[in-house]
Amino acid sequence: MTETKQQEKIRVVLVDDQTMIRQGLGYVIQMQPDMEVIGEASDGDEAVKLIGELTPDVVLMDVQMPNKSGIDATREIMLLKPALKVLILTTFDNHNYVVDGIRAGAVGYMLKDADSQEMLDLIRRAYQGEALFHTVTAAKALAEVLQSQRALPENSQAASILLDDLTDRELDVLQQIAYGFRNDQIAQNLFISEGTVKTHVHRILQKMGVEDRTQAVAMALRHQLVK
Repeated sequence: MTETKQQEKIRVVLVDDQTMIRQGLGYVIQMQPDMEVIGEASDGDEAVKLIGELTPDVVLMDVQMPNKSGIDATREIMLLKPALKVLILTTFDNHNYVVDGIRAGAVGYMLKDADSQEMLDLIRRAYQGEALFHTVTAAKALAEVLQSQRALPENSQAASILLDDLTDRELDVLQQIAYGFRNDQIAQNLFISEGTVKTHVHRILQKMGVEDRTQAVAMALRHQLVK
């Protein structure tokens, strides 16, 4: 007799200083069979404390909040739990928010007026390890961050070691991952097969000592490996 394994739910924490926003997001998320809201916070300080006590998979993080901004909270949270997926949640498609969010370790950027299905899709894709900066402003901001990080700092020993380990083609693939491309898109962009892309991705994750693509991008940005 074959035993059916129950699908594990995506554990979500909501961080927003507006109660109605949290309630609305929470209602939609709780209606999904593959998601659950495990906690809520109304400011950055509360978010850091709460997430330190819980084990969420994805956090929807507002930017402008009292006591501590969502960007500062994200930066602290990523030091505590680097595998966590943080989606920046804001009212405005603001260039500086995206840049600061990327540098803090967020994996995506979502507007509060987004369609509920789009929000759910972003949560699922973030959980799967995708980087999600798909508004026009976000794409330009991500390009700016990557462009500004071309030069390798002389004192970055970890980055030097990684550069020695990664081949030129693996660095090309890593850069494509940083732009949020799927394997089939990377294959088209680099004129290689999708199977070869999968092999490169596997080796990149192995060499960098990370579990998924999002962690690889975060480390690449932190050590200025992507061009």
